Amino acid sequence: MEWRGQRESDNVEDRRGAPFGRTAVVGGGVGTVVLALVYMLLGGDPRDVLDGIQSPPVAAPASSAQPLRQESAQEQDERHFVAVILAETEDVWRAEFRNRGAEYADPHLVLYRGQVASACGAAAAAMGPFYCPGDARVFLDLAFFDELATRFGAPGEFARAYVIAHEVGHHVQNLLGISAKVRSAEEGSDATRANALSVRLELQADCLAGVWANRSSSALKLSAGDIDAALRAASAVGDDRLQRAARGAVTPDSFTHGTSAQRMRWFGRGYQAGALGTCDTFRSREL
Repeated sequence: MEWRGQRESDNVEDRRGAPFGRTAVVGGGVGTVVLALVYMLLGGDPRDVLDGIQSPPVAAPASSAQPLRQESAQEQDERHFVAVILAETEDVWRAEFRNRGAEYADPHLVLYRGQVASACGAAAAAMGPFYCPGDARVFLDLAFFDELATRFGAPGEFARAYVIAHEVGHHVQNLLGISAKVRSAEEGSDATRANALSVRLELQADCLAGVWANRSSSALKLSAGDIDAALRAASAVGDDRLQRAARGAVTPDSFTHGTSAQRMRWFGRGYQAGALGTCDTFRSREL
C-alpha cells in the first residue's frame, strides 16, 4: 500500500504523555485485563468489563494533533499513518452517507500510552483498541501495532489499517442506530443470546472494514498482499484462537467477536462487494 503524502485527518487527538484523568482503578489487575482482551479486542465496549471498578471520570485533556511528549521516529511515522487511514475512512463514509441523503459525523481517534479515560470507562493498553459510542471516539495505543505483528502474528501496514477500519466500522454502526438496537436487545437476553448478538455486531464491523478496503483500494494502491495482511489480522483475533491461546479450550457460547474463519469471511465479503448492504449480519442465516 502507498499512504505517504496522502491527506491526514484533523480528528486525531494525541493524549500520549497526558495525565490519566482518573483516580486509580480498584479491583482490576491481570484478571480484568485478560478478560477485557478477549471480550474487547478490536471493538468491544469497555463498560461490559469495567463497570463498577473505576472511579468517576474527570474532564479529558484538550485535544491535540501533536504529541504531548517527545516521540520516537517510529512513533511519528505511525502517527502520520493513523491520520492518513482515518482520513481515508472519512472520505469513504462521508460519500456513502451523502449518497444516502445523510451526513457522516467524523469520529475522533485518540492516541494514548498505557491507560486512558473515556466515556465508556477506564481502559488499559492491554485491552487493545476500542470504540466508545459514548464519546464517538476510537482509542488506540500505538504499542498495539507491535503486539499485532509479534504476539498475534499479523504484520504489515494494512493489518494495522484493518484495525482502525474495524473500529470506525463500529462508529458507522453507531450513527446508523444499529449499536443502540443491539444493546437494547442484549439487555433483555440471557448471556448466550447476548453473546450471539455481539458476534453479529463485530462481524458486521469486519464487513464494513472490508467495504472500506474496497473503496480505498485505488487511493491507497492496495495489492493482494495487503488484503492478505488484513485477513491475517482478522484471523488472529478470532474468539476461538484467543480462547485456545489463553486457556487451551474453546467455549462457543461465550464468543463475542466470532471465530477466525467468520471474521475473515465477513471482511472478505465486504471487500469483494464494496457495498454496505452486503454487511447485514443480523439477517444472515449463516455466519
